[in-house]
Amino acid sequence: MTSAKSARRPHHWRRDLIELAALFTAVAVADAIANLIGHQPDGPYLLVASAVALVATAAFHTWWARRHSHAPPSGEGGSAPGGVNAAVHGARDGAAGGAGGSGAGRIAGAEETTLWRMRTTVRDAPGSLAALCVALAGLRVDILTLGTHPLARGTVDEFLLRAPSSLQAQELSREIAAAGGTSTWIERADAHDLVDIPTRVLSLATRTALDAAELPLALRQLLGRCTIHSLPAVSVTGRPTEEGAPVEGVLEETVMRLRDPSGGVISVERPYLPFTPTEFARARALVELDARLGPRVPRGEDVLTLPEGNEITVRRADHGDLAAARAMHDRCSQRTLGLRYHGPVADADRYLDHLLSPRFGRTLAVQTASGRLVALGHLLWDGDETEVALLVEDGWQRRGIGSELLGRLVALAVEAGCDSVYAVTQSHNTGMVAAMRALELPLDYQIEEGTLVITARLTTDRLTTDRLTTDRLPTEGSGLPAAPTEGARR
Repeated sequence: MTSAKSARRPHHWRRDLIELAALFTAVAVADAIANLIGHQPDGPYLLVASAVALVATAAFHTWWARRHSHAPPSGEGGSAPGGVNAAVHGARDGAAGGAGGSGAGRIAGAEETTLWRMRTTVRDAPGSLAALCVALAGLRVDILTLGTHPLARGTVDEFLLRAPSSLQAQELSREIAAAGGTSTWIERADAHDLVDIPTRVLSLATRTALDAAELPLALRQLLGRCTIHSLPAVSVTGRPTEEGAPVEGVLEETVMRLRDPSGGVISVERPYLPFTPTEFARARALVELDARLGPRVPRGEDVLTLPEGNEITVRRADHGDLAAARAMHDRCSQRTLGLRYHGPVADADRYLDHLLSPRFGRTLAVQTASGRLVALGHLLWDGDETEVALLVEDGWQRRGIGSELLGRLVALAVEAGCDSVYAVTQSHNTGMVAAMRALELPLDYQIEEGTLVITARLTTDRLTTDRLTTDRLPTEGSGLPAAPTEGARR
C-alpha cells in the first residue's frame, strides 16, 4: 500500500528538468571560474588544486553515504532503544500468530548463548506483555518463539529464549517478577524446541496416526516432562479396575485424565507445572484422533539369516498374534517361562493380552519360514521409565535371536526419546545379562532377593542408534518402520 508521503513525490519529468538546469548552471559557473583564474600567473596550479579538492570531497561523500545507508529507521513516537522496540514488536507478532519470529535485541558478536524455555503468568491488561519484553531486552535476551495460553484470569505466556550464557536462571526469574510475571517456570531447552507449536502438533498427530503405540510418547513430547500411565479397565487377572473418565476428560491443575479409546484411562501428571486449558484441548485432540483411527500397527518385516543358515522374520506384533503367542507359551519349558515372568507360570497367558496391546508399548515377534512364532520382545512404557523383556522358545535359544531383539528394542527406545531402559530378571539368568552387556552401553545393576534389575542409560546420538541396529544378524527385506524422531524426551 502506497503511503501519503510517497504519493506527494514530484513527477519524473520535473526532476529531470531540475537536474538539467543544475548541470547547465554548474558548467557556466565552472567556465567563468576557469577563465578568471586561468589568466593569472598561478592559474594552472590553482585549477589542479581545485580539482584534487573536488575529487577528495566526492570520495568522502561517497564513503559517508555507504556507511550510513543501512542504518535502521528510528522508532516512531519516541526515542526508545532499537532492542526494546524489536522486543515489543517481535512479541506482539508472536502473540498474534502463536509463535513469534524475531525478538528482543539480537545478541551481537560471537557471544556464547543458552536456550531457555520459560512460562509465566501475566495480567490480562494492555502493556503487560510489553513490560516483559522490555525486561528481556534489558538483559540482551532474544525471543525466538512465543505462545499464549488464555486463562479465566490472566494469560500464561510461554517463551523460547536465547540468552547470554552468563545469565543465570535466578536473575532472569527476578527480572520477570519485577516486570509483572508470576508463577514463572524456567528450564533449559535445546535445538529441537525451535520447532513452532503448530508444526510440532502436526508431526505428533502424524506419528499417532501411523502407530497406536505412539500416543503416550506423543502426549509426553507435547506436554513436556510428565508422567503418563495407561490404566486398563480390566486387570491382567480379569477383574474390573473401575478406572474410567468421561468422554470429554478431566483437568485438575497438575493432573489430566483422558478416556483411553481401548478402554480404561490415560492419566497424565506434571506436579511441577499446572496444565492449561489449551494444553488439555491439544491432548484431547490427539486422543480423539487415536480413537477414530482404531487399532493399528505399522506393517513391515525384516528377513534375517541365522548362523546355521535358517531364515527368520522379525516384525511388529499386536493382538492379532495372541493365539500364536499362547501356542508358543505351551511349547516353552517351565524354567523359560519362570525366567521371563518372575511369578506363577500358570498366570503367563493372562499377561499376553496386556503385552500385545500397542497402548502399553511395542512388541516385536520372530517367526520361522513356516510361520511359527518362536520369540517375543517387548518395549513397555512404565510411567517415566521403559522396560525391555524377552521370551525365546527353548529350541531357538542361543542362536542370537535374543540379542537381535534386544538391540532392536533399545534402538526403538532411543528413537522414542527414552533416557534409559531396564530389564528385570533373575541373577542366574546369564543369557539376559550377556545380552545387556553386549549393547556396550553404561549399565547399572541392582539386586535384591535374587531379582536383578539392569538399567542401560541411553543417548540420542545418531551414532548410538546406528550401532544398536547394525553388526548383528544379516538382514534382507524391507526393514521395520522406525518411529519419527523429534528429539529427546524432555
